[in-house]
Amino acid sequence: MEELLRSGLKTSVLQAFGGSAGGCISQGQSYETDHGKVFVKINHKPEARRMFEGEAASLEAILQTHTMRVPKPITVLDMAGGGSLFVMEHLKMSHLHRYAAQLGEEIANLHLHNQQLGERLRRESSTVGKGCGLVELQPVERFGFHTITCCGYIPQRNDWQSDWVTFFIRQRLQTQMDLIEKDYGDRKARELWAELQLKIPEMFKDLEIVPALLHGDLWGGNVAEDDAGPIVFDPASFYGHSEFELAIAGMFGGFGSSFFSAYHSKIPKAPGFEQRQKLYQLFNYINHWNHFGTEYRGSSLNLMRELLK
Repeated sequence: MEELLRSGLKTSVLQAFGGSAGGCISQGQSYETDHGKVFVKINHKPEARRMFEGEAASLEAILQTHTMRVPKPITVLDMAGGGSLFVMEHLKMSHLHRYAAQLGEEIANLHLHNQQLGERLRRESSTVGKGCGLVELQPVERFGFHTITCCGYIPQRNDWQSDWVTFFIRQRLQTQMDLIEKDYGDRKARELWAELQLKIPEMFKDLEIVPALLHGDLWGGNVAEDDAGPIVFDPASFYGHSEFELAIAGMFGGFGSSFFSAYHSKIPKAPGFEQRQKLYQLFNYINHWNHFGTEYRGSSLNLMRELLK
C-alpha cells in the first residue's frame, strides 16, 4: 500500500503519524509527504472505487460553493489485491463544540447557494449589458447528482428528476425497501410501505422546493472543528430538499440547539416540517436496517405506522 501511495502521490517522503482511524465502513491513516500532510481512507471492498469517487465528487461540489470547509480531495488509487485508497487533504479536527452555531449558518448557506445562483442569474439576465457569463456556476434546476454517491456503502441512484417527491420515493425510499425485500422478505414492511407511498405526496402539498446541494449524511460523526471553525466530511451529496439534511442530524446527537437555531434563522421551518422530518428519518432508519441488521427493524416499522396515522 505504501508503494502505491509513493507512486500515486509522487512523493519520496511517506511517514505515518497519529493513530489509525476507522468507522463502520473504512479505515484511515494520516501521512507526511513531500507535498504536505494527507489523510488516506482505505477500503478493501470491490466497490470501494465507486464509493470513494462519489465522495470525492461530493467534496468538490461543496468546495465550489465556497460556503463551508471540507477536506480537498486529491486522488483515488486502486490496490492490487482489491479495494481502493482515497487520498485527501489532512485537517487536524476535534469534536464539534465552539462552532456549532456557525456550522448551522454554513449548512444553511450551502442549502441556499443554488437558489441564490438562480436569483442572481435572473437579475443579471434582466440587466442591460450583463449576461450569464458572469455566473461561474450555473443553477441546478432538477433533483439528483451527476454521479452515484454512497450513504455508508449502499450506492444511491441520483438520476435527475424534475419532481422532488418522485425522486425521494423512487430513488431513496424504494431503493432501500427493495433491499429489505431482497434480504429479509419482511411482510409487515412490505404492507406498510404499500400504504405509505400513497400518502407521501400529501406531505408536500403547496410546498415549493428549490433543489439544494446537500451534504447527504450529516450526522455527528461527520462534523468537526479546528481553531479556524467548523468542518464537515464524508459527504454523500446530491441536490435535494434542504429539510432532508436535518433528519439524521436530529437522530443521533452531536449538534445541539444552537446549530438548529442558527440554521432556522436563515431557513425557517415550513408548514408540515415536523411530519416531513419523520419521513426523512424513516429513510435513515431503513438505511441503518440495511447496513446493520434487524435491530433497526422496530424503529423503522413504528415510524411507518406513525406516519400512516
